[in-house]
Amino acid sequence: MKANVKWISDELFLGTSESGHTIVLDANGGNLAPSPLENILISLGACSSVDVVSILQKARQDIHNCEVEIVGKRVDSVPKLFSHIHLHFIITGTDVKEKHVSRAVSLSADKYCSVALMLNKTVEISHDFEIIAK
Repeated sequence: MKANVKWISDELFLGTSESGHTIVLDANGGNLAPSPLENILISLGACSSVDVVSILQKARQDIHNCEVEIVGKRVDSVPKLFSHIHLHFIITGTDVKEKHVSRAVSLSADKYCSVALMLNKTVEISHDFEIIAK
């Protein structure tokens, strides 16, 4: 896997993936685009959501939506690394069973999500969920 990051201007950078997709990043506090650290939170949420949706579908749960709210806490010293990240999954569906959602979220965090597994070496990652019946 490869990627390229090119300086656009000021503190804006264009990231290009090996597959040709691009993302703009703004190192200036995310004024014009997500900052690199915001992008880590987004990547963690996306990676884990892929797992959760896939596991729930394989468990034949009738899900209509999966959303995850991510909150990252950073240390006060420089570099301002993440100390804790919390993921709150909101699963919407019909007759979705709590045991299946709990299992899916745990499997993602502990076994499948590459981003979480890399981060949890230095960051405390927690998660919870809620189910909205539709």
